[in-house]
Amino acid sequence: MNNWNTTENYGRIARWLHWGTALLFLLAYCAVYYRHWFTEKKTAENLVALDLHLSAGISVGIIVILRIIWRMMNEQPVLEAGPRWQYLLAHFAHYVLYAIMVLMPLTGYLGTGKATDFFFMFEIPKFEDTWLFNAFVWEFLGLTFKEFEAPIDFFHKEIMGAWLVWILILGHVGAALYHHYKLKDRTLIKMLKGDKS
Repeated sequence: MNNWNTTENYGRIARWLHWGTALLFLLAYCAVYYRHWFTEKKTAENLVALDLHLSAGISVGIIVILRIIWRMMNEQPVLEAGPRWQYLLAHFAHYVLYAIMVLMPLTGYLGTGKATDFFFMFEIPKFEDTWLFNAFVWEFLGLTFKEFEAPIDFFHKEIMGAWLVWILILGHVGAALYHHYKLKDRTLIKMLKGDKS
């Protein structure tokens, strides 16, 4: 199996990055919903779930950078034949998904008021404790962390996290299943196993 993409298939690395991102998003969502639904605030269990959420989110941010670099270094498989509107919609949806994969981890990190115990191995300082916060937010913008955090947190949780990401994920999965079961083309196969069978 080829590591590099071809005009017909995604390579092994692109597939690992894709499914790794999906699993980390799932972990982030499971951890945050578990935290809100099944734990009491500021308990040890609550903080463990929060650290899992933050760790998964930071990992998504790292992987998406690798995905963008890998995408720029590789050719992309040719889209299956279809109407022009479908082709344009697929491109638009992919750009929006990439934007979300950048914005979710970024706003999550910027709006978090605690350091991250990264998968319980080492600590990543919270944004408020960095020189960038002091130089840009505190000194240049003249904002406290609470003033800075409120709109970012609202965007991260209430706009993107609560509904926009779910719409995009369901649309992405729905489109893949539509291609596989209705159109019977190779769109899903390219990302599942990448061969011609």
